[in-house]
Amino acid sequence: MIWLGLGGMHAQANGTAENNLETVAVLTRYDVKESSREAFQQALKSYVAMALMNDHNIMAEAYTEQEQPLVFWVIERWNSKAGFEGNAQLPPSQKVDCLSENALSKAAQRLYIKDLEPVSKKQWRTEAAGNDTPLTIMLFVDAHPGTEKRFQQVYHAAMPRFRGEPGVINYQLSQLADDSTRFVTYEKFRSEEAFQYHLNYPPIQPVIDYLNTSIRQQPFQKGLHRLIAVPETDSRIRIHTSKN
Repeated sequence: MIWLGLGGMHAQANGTAENNLETVAVLTRYDVKESSREAFQQALKSYVAMALMNDHNIMAEAYTEQEQPLVFWVIERWNSKAGFEGNAQLPPSQKVDCLSENALSKAAQRLYIKDLEPVSKKQWRTEAAGNDTPLTIMLFVDAHPGTEKRFQQVYHAAMPRFRGEPGVINYQLSQLADDSTRFVTYEKFRSEEAFQYHLNYPPIQPVIDYLNTSIRQQPFQKGLHRLIAVPETDSRIRIHTSKN
């Protein structure tokens, strides 16, 4: 997996993202010191709230890892490089950058990706129901060279059925922008029970078979991240900001 520290973010935006003018999809990981946790979480709330009100934004969400609560993620998609870079100049983004100078236990890590099973802005902003307890799963996959096309084909065949599961809010397969053998899934479920149902859903078996035989590092669960939304960065905000 290829990451960039905070100091290389703007350079990467001017490089890799320049080749994808229609959509810029970005994952950013922050490892936060305990003493700065509350302040950093508040800054991420403000960042996501402002991003969602930006006409150029497709989706923006902030998470903490279920098993590592000091690890935060921001997942975002923009309809253009200009929109993404323009947002970086606004106060909420600058606040996060300012805090990052002293609040992090190691440099922030940013990853640019491209979606292989695109969905609309409206679909990205699908709401969780009021009685849901959403869980988002990210799974990073390093495929053996030469097998990546098969991985895409397996997922492409299964994707309609995955997205049709009653417990699935959203589901996406993405590829690293600069390495065709590296992938990440975004799987948003209505509850832990919905996730467990998915793991036992028959159409997932070809995916599991691939993961058990054709990735560089085993077990594949080492690349799995269980994410819980930072409060007030999901449905309650998006109800007021989703326009299409």
